[in-house]
Amino acid sequence: MNLGRLLQITAAGAIGLVLCSCEELPPYVEHPLAVFAPRPSGYWNDDGVSGPPKIVVHVSEQKAYFYKGKHVVGETTVSTGKPGFSTPPGHYRVVSKDRDHVSSEFGDYIDDYGNVVRSNIDVRKDRRPPGTHFDGARMPYCMHFNGGYAMHEGYVPPYAASHGCIRLPKGMAEPFFEHAPEGTPVIVRE
Repeated sequence: MNLGRLLQITAAGAIGLVLCSCEELPPYVEHPLAVFAPRPSGYWNDDGVSGPPKIVVHVSEQKAYFYKGKHVVGETTVSTGKPGFSTPPGHYRVVSKDRDHVSSEFGDYIDDYGNVVRSNIDVRKDRRPPGTHFDGARMPYCMHFNGGYAMHEGYVPPYAASHGCIRLPKGMAEPFFEHAPEGTPVIVRE
């Protein structure tokens, strides 16, 4: 057997192992261009700070700020509503919280084997293909603040990409959720 054929067999075996593994695809493979985008950033530091909580979101900056009293204790990049699904500016309050929320409106149509047939759908607008069922999008650390609008953990590209919700990156959604009881003011600014 020649060396070229051996290398082909070895490469095919390695590719087979990767494709057959149980691991999820890393984000840079799911969203190949994401490797060129800046990573969501943020911080949380409320050591010794007290005061009433407040969340302020700046849509033009794609940033959210968490206040205790007059002190910013958390800041993070966010992804708000994309064109046609803008996040409405205004003064709101957290009206409900759900650590493990699953959307009843947005998600995917999947077949009986769990294969996604149609992704990123809105059940109010997108017809269900035959032989599929709805699988609601997971929205951990969900805080509803204006009807169907909420803040929750999700994919945060460096631009507005949601259906109107405010997506927080993993690692920042939890502290925002844990420190904002129902009734916390949420101010959305352009």
